[in-house]
Amino acid sequence: MTIRLGNFQIGNTQPLTIIGGLNVLESQDLALEVAQVFVDTCSRLGLPYVFKGSFDKANRSSIRSYRGSGLEAGLEILAAVKQQFGVPVITDVHEPFQAAPVAEVVDILQLPAFLSRQTDLVTALAATGRPINVKKAQFLAPAEMAHIAQKCREAGNDQVMICERGTQFGYNNLVVDMLGFPIIKQMGLPLIFDVTHALQLPGGRPDSAGGRRQSALALAKSGVAQGIAGLFLETHPDPEQAKCDGPSALPLRMLDAFLGQLAELDRLVKQQPELAIL
Repeated sequence: MTIRLGNFQIGNTQPLTIIGGLNVLESQDLALEVAQVFVDTCSRLGLPYVFKGSFDKANRSSIRSYRGSGLEAGLEILAAVKQQFGVPVITDVHEPFQAAPVAEVVDILQLPAFLSRQTDLVTALAATGRPINVKKAQFLAPAEMAHIAQKCREAGNDQVMICERGTQFGYNNLVVDMLGFPIIKQMGLPLIFDVTHALQLPGGRPDSAGGRRQSALALAKSGVAQGIAGLFLETHPDPEQAKCDGPSALPLRMLDAFLGQLAELDRLVKQQPELAIL
């Protein structure tokens, strides 16, 4: 299955789609700065691109943590990115009432990992008719994602992508099980790999998540080597000053070299025939 988005398709055999941007929308100027770098880099590499930015992060560790620009201001920022660069945009939806107004601006709706089993939210997203990027919950096995995809279908929407973002392994740690990738692909759904969230150390800091961005390239290569539809990637010009998930964010200055290696790997992997080992 592929999902058509503008002039490209998102699918496991298609060129690697990059879903990238900021974890949380901090300002319009910053969003446009980051989008410009992604657009230039992905255009040079021939990679389809979707801008990502969250208007609200409703699951922050601390009540004092920055949550985002809010719904109205956030949609204005996302609309500005679309208008200036002509690229699709994606954002999280945390509550059912947000789905319809978000779908008026946004091309792909994202179902957050912690909320991925909330049936009312799933059906509200499905009702918009927009493609849905379902984040795999840290507490679910890969095979269980079939149930969420079925909820979307029964609500009238089969435009579903599954996004792997690691599985909780004890306290304060996430592990990506590469054996889960083919399980999801066998469902016939586009598989997206959220490499930066998979680098998180949940609760790894006194009031926020820690991270392991030094391992971003190694983990991204492991995921892209599986032959996937897309890579989900959050960046920041100065990760130490980012208002959310800085320890996992890729420094923006490294984007070109980072994606250059992954684009080459993606082309190599998808040129090879798949072998059925029985």
